[in-house]
Amino acid sequence: MARYAKPLSFVWSVWSVWSVWRDEMQNETKKILESVKNGSVSVDEALIRLKTQPFDELGYAKVDLHRKIRNGAPEVIYGAGKTAEQISGIIRSMKKNGQENILITRLSEKSAAEIEKEHNALYYPDARIAIVGGMPEPECCGEIVVATGGTSDIPVAEEAALTAEFLANRVTRLYDVGVAGLHRLLSHKEEIMSAGVIIAVAGMEGALASVIGGLADCPVIAVPTSVGYGASFNGLAALLSMLNSCAAGVSVVNIDNGFGAGYLASMINHKEKNKKQE
Repeated sequence: MARYAKPLSFVWSVWSVWSVWRDEMQNETKKILESVKNGSVSVDEALIRLKTQPFDELGYAKVDLHRKIRNGAPEVIYGAGKTAEQISGIIRSMKKNGQENILITRLSEKSAAEIEKEHNALYYPDARIAIVGGMPEPECCGEIVVATGGTSDIPVAEEAALTAEFLANRVTRLYDVGVAGLHRLLSHKEEIMSAGVIIAVAGMEGALASVIGGLADCPVIAVPTSVGYGASFNGLAALLSMLNSCAAGVSVVNIDNGFGAGYLASMINHKEKNKKQE
């Protein structure tokens, strides 16, 4: 029987995900039908809503309406390469389909100013992030710590921190605690040792992640940044250093990928919350 354990486990996982998706689909369809019954939605409008599930076709974008059902978090708008008009159209689609809080990453200041004319958006210029509809209240029990090697790493760290906060996590920021002055990091041992997840953001040689990994008993997500002199190769040196970390429990995301680190930290934090509820 042991040789069938893994395949059976995989089948069970797929079936569980499909069951959740099916139930959510049924609930959403039921809401639409009840709206028709009470007169708040016309038959034609209900037909359009049912047709557009599970995405809204805008021509230049297909807005994923069921991302939260599948992944636990709604779709996020990647702002780089999109016009302000396109982003506003995607926001309108999300709002129309019930998404009240929307995260936009890698958004330029110019596009943010245009979007703010139509939508209630708050722009964070350092992180190049905009949030429409406000920041939700934290719902998780664990603390996510975001630490940087230097002040120059803060823009990437803020992208990670704001992403985690948008996904309803409590975040503690420890900035400029790099290994060039190790006593600065060691003065925050309590925060490090009590964290649920730690995001270590560093450029140069990227040593911060290994040091934190040697102090913490929680997962450490390392984020290499493109900060550094010529031989840092725009973050490649930090990336390789973090990948070669001798500290156990350190995982690595791509160069300057604060969003990916914040999202992953949130997933870990929410898994811990679900375990405690069980």
